[in-house]
Amino acid sequence: MLSKAQKTRVEQLKQKKYRLRHEAFLVEGGKSVRELLGSALTTEHLFLTPEFAEKIRNEVPRGVPVELVSEDDLTRLGTLTTNTTALAIAQLPQETPLHLAPSKLLLALDQVRDPGNLGTLIRLADWYGLAGVVCSDTCADPWSPKTVAATMGSFTRVPVWQRDLPAWLDSLPAELPRYGAHLEGDNVHRLQLRPNGVLIMGSESHGPRPEVLDRLTQRLFIPGAGGAESLNVAVSAAILLDNFHREL
Repeated sequence: MLSKAQKTRVEQLKQKKYRLRHEAFLVEGGKSVRELLGSALTTEHLFLTPEFAEKIRNEVPRGVPVELVSEDDLTRLGTLTTNTTALAIAQLPQETPLHLAPSKLLLALDQVRDPGNLGTLIRLADWYGLAGVVCSDTCADPWSPKTVAATMGSFTRVPVWQRDLPAWLDSLPAELPRYGAHLEGDNVHRLQLRPNGVLIMGSESHGPRPEVLDRLTQRLFIPGAGGAESLNVAVSAAILLDNFHREL
């Protein structure tokens, strides 16, 4: 039986202000929880169904409290439509220094407010081995349950920083390339791009803000042959990143 204090703590961590106050976040679903347990992040508490607890008993670090709960109670506790395996409370990671690595891209996001898109973009950064993701202070919270779930475990491997994006771009070396998607940009299929600098993606509806566009050194265009008005921001980022990494 879950205590009232346990239920309250989980409920609080569904909100950003409590995640910041308690420096903790929720991880839901068996795959994501197993990624958490195998990472350097600290797990504070586990809520597991008995069947899943038996399956991962050798993966649980010594000293981590474990509560056994039914599937119905686990689903009611979290945010997923159904949860048949696990929910964890984890400590927010300490922010690492934001350095630019040679021959690696950073992905920067401006006003990407949908947590599902943000999580998919973090997963893309993991797939292509990017140095990390810089989010504007107007993006969705990288540590919301929906964002974490959408990363499919990549939240354990990809550094994420939140910054005032125009001010951060101004702090970069003048010679560093700053790329961004734009309808009036250069055809990405006709360029020889190398993974170096910053790739900036804006919201699906509006793209990067004017003050961010003004700081680009090159605008990139993805040509299409159909009638769709636009591409999803994560789809656009995937196409552009693949062009940067043709030699993989």
